[in-house]
Amino acid sequence: MSSNNKIENVLVLQGGGSLGAFACGVFKALIKKNIKIDIVAGTSIGGINAAIIAGSKDNEHPERILEEFWLELAENSVNLTNPVIERLIDKSRTSFVGPVESNLLTTSEADSLLSTLSSVLYGNDKFFIPRWRPDYAFKDPQYFSPLKWTYLYDNSPLAKTLEKYIDYNRLQPNGNPYARLIITAVNILTSAPLTFDSAKEQITPKHILATSGYPSYNFPWVEVEPGVFAWDGGLLNNTPFAEVIDASPVIDKRLFFVENYPRKIEKLPNNLSEVYHRTRDIMFSDKSQHGIKMSKVITRYLKYIEELYHIIDENIDPSKIDSKQLEKIRQTYKKMKYQRGAEIRKIFHIIRDEPFPRFYENTDFSVDTLKTSIRDGESKTNQILEKKENAII
Repeated sequence: MSSNNKIENVLVLQGGGSLGAFACGVFKALIKKNIKIDIVAGTSIGGINAAIIAGSKDNEHPERILEEFWLELAENSVNLTNPVIERLIDKSRTSFVGPVESNLLTTSEADSLLSTLSSVLYGNDKFFIPRWRPDYAFKDPQYFSPLKWTYLYDNSPLAKTLEKYIDYNRLQPNGNPYARLIITAVNILTSAPLTFDSAKEQITPKHILATSGYPSYNFPWVEVEPGVFAWDGGLLNNTPFAEVIDASPVIDKRLFFVENYPRKIEKLPNNLSEVYHRTRDIMFSDKSQHGIKMSKVITRYLKYIEELYHIIDENIDPSKIDSKQLEKIRQTYKKMKYQRGAEIRKIFHIIRDEPFPRFYENTDFSVDTLKTSIRDGESKTNQILEKKENAII
């Protein structure tokens, strides 16, 4: 249905805090398979990943730049060694229910919890810093007025960190990015979606801070333009698929969805912690199925209209039909074809596995966890691509 035979490869990245390292592994696998991404879209940490990919300072190897970013975050996470907290965790690891001993916390779970507590208490100097740190007393005018705070963590260090990885001159119309960048946010005052597109405007650090300014993580809003205050786009949709179709409605698509939150699980939650965890997964899981279905319906209708148009144009005597009516049909067909003619050719769902659900896992920035997540992303992508190798070519 598209106006030419080109197919765009589109990479769509979900939000999810430290779970975003999984997408780094996915992108590494795509690069190794020589799959060139034409559009990269994301929100929250997915928006950060997307911006690094699109504006990478190393155009030949953007996957290396992305991995360096994640490893820098990992290496700057605080290693919490509070003896009191560690003793509490040790005591909670084992409890007795009658004569049966039950392990409540494995070593891996305890390490993940410690890493999360480290993030909560101390932040990460390359990403976000808590406002209660003593040095903020000299630069935060509300330091001694916490009741007036609208956020707890200053994420401006992220903008400084990204200067090492992103060439912002590339993130603008005709800026020659590695891929067209689309990131999303939400207008706090109106609840309206906000879409930032490098093919239409200059993307700056404030746009990236806006797309990742998630209020439940206690990050601040960002004034992206006078009077427009933005929060994380994940509040509206954690999988910005519709925005891609709206931005590029004509060229056919091959979609790669990177999902940090699984839509399906094998069994019901066992306890309140798993209930909260599953609630979060449902809230942030991919909900683009309806949009994809409607896109396919539109494609079928356009094909049907195209067939009817050609039948009329080739078989009906022009003298037997009103010329104005025929021209109206012709113009309506062209308008529909060239405004909404993209066909979704293939969809690849690359979903992060979650064998041990942990409600606090998306704030674990420890070195081992992030490296494992990157490896998992690469491995999972390779598995999916190998199964559908013929569909890629």
